Amino acid sequence: MKKLFAIALIAVSFAACNSAETESAEATADSLDAAVEATADSAQATIDSAAATVDSAAAAAVDSLNN
Repeated sequence: MKKLFAIALIAVSFAACNSAETESAEATADSLDAAVEATADSAQATIDSAAATVDSAAAAAVDSLNN
């Protein structure tokens, strides 16, 4: 009976460790997702800004050629 209790205790400790690692991995994945999303949003804002600059420069060039 003592051996069974010891084996059950070891099994429970492994299960508890596995659960913590899973939660930690999920938290890490969530933080990485947030970082990637923030980087993508920043890149999109930079691209939009550059596109607006090119559009305004092209419009100014066309206006200067028409006048």
